[in-house]
Amino acid sequence: MKVTDKSLARLETDFAGYIEGDKIDELFAEFGIKFAAGHWAAGDFCDRFAPPGYNSDDAGFSSDILDQIDRVKAAGIAGVEFHEMVFLNASGERDDSRVEAVKQKLADTGITPTNMNTNTWTDPKWKLGGVCNADPAIRKDAIAVTVQGVGIARDVGCSSVALWPGSDGWDYNFQVNYGKVINWFIEACIEINKAAKAAGLVFGVEAKLHEPREGNMIIPTTQAAAAVAKTVNDECGGANMGCAVDYGHEQMYAVEPAYSVYLLKRLGVPLANFHVNNAKLHSNDEDRVCGTGDNWRLADFCYAAIDTGYDGWFGEDQFTYRMDALKAMTLSREMFANVMKKALMIYAKRSELEAAQAAGNAGATIDAVKRILI
Repeated sequence: MKVTDKSLARLETDFAGYIEGDKIDELFAEFGIKFAAGHWAAGDFCDRFAPPGYNSDDAGFSSDILDQIDRVKAAGIAGVEFHEMVFLNASGERDDSRVEAVKQKLADTGITPTNMNTNTWTDPKWKLGGVCNADPAIRKDAIAVTVQGVGIARDVGCSSVALWPGSDGWDYNFQVNYGKVINWFIEACIEINKAAKAAGLVFGVEAKLHEPREGNMIIPTTQAAAAVAKTVNDECGGANMGCAVDYGHEQMYAVEPAYSVYLLKRLGVPLANFHVNNAKLHSNDEDRVCGTGDNWRLADFCYAAIDTGYDGWFGEDQFTYRMDALKAMTLSREMFANVMKKALMIYAKRSELEAAQAAGNAGATIDAVKRILI
């Protein structure tokens, strides 16, 4: 982001009140806020209660990646995240014609490719793990899939690549040897990071407490992800590996999301990407519309991003099952913008807030922000 005294001075005049439409574009441009959506947020949604999909009765609804990009554009969103699997053929091999079709669609719509995620959980072969599978052949295959995604990310024009190890972890105590699976994960990240670094891409790991694993995923918290990233960076040299922080995942284990942002900054671990959405504390990964929960907490998170100098993307990661996808993406962008505006307004008066924080005075800190947040 780009935050200057001149831009902060415009907040209470040019951006007064609840902002919508072109005012959101103007705010994002003024402060260099880069906002994206995962392509999946623009598609159909299915779960165990509606396996065919909630839009499966609509013959006119398409979840093809090109149609998803069109919806992202229609929602006024500037960037799009991908999963590498949308660029593969039925045999799991890279489909160059698909890569070219997406690149052309991005050029036509003016949408920026941001992050490439790696899917190592959908295929049944991953049910016992990907890069941490007990079978060394499957571990090797999972790393190869991720490295293939690095190449696709480079060719599509992404700036980062991420691994969310959805199938890696355990469901019961004693199911795995924790030391072995941690070693396998770090070894895999070293290989992937080397490939990403060679391709000019930042590599990030996205933590999550559980789900689909019922016990724990291999990297349950951002703090664990940071420890892995530091270990990998020590091995590879530099600081190319970082963390992709998902706001809803932080809610699952009830850490303060803003705290995680500051911790990464202090540890020298890059923030590779942000996912924004909403979920209740200690709940599952709800991926609901951003800005529909505790907006003091969300504003605190946005303030942390400003205060630590984050300059990457904020990407919608949401599964709004019973809502029109275009409407849900539009609402998330709009409400995120308004909460971010409040965080910027607090930052404009940060001397008052910092004075109260220096005294450890909770009442004074609330006084410093209450008229902005309420």
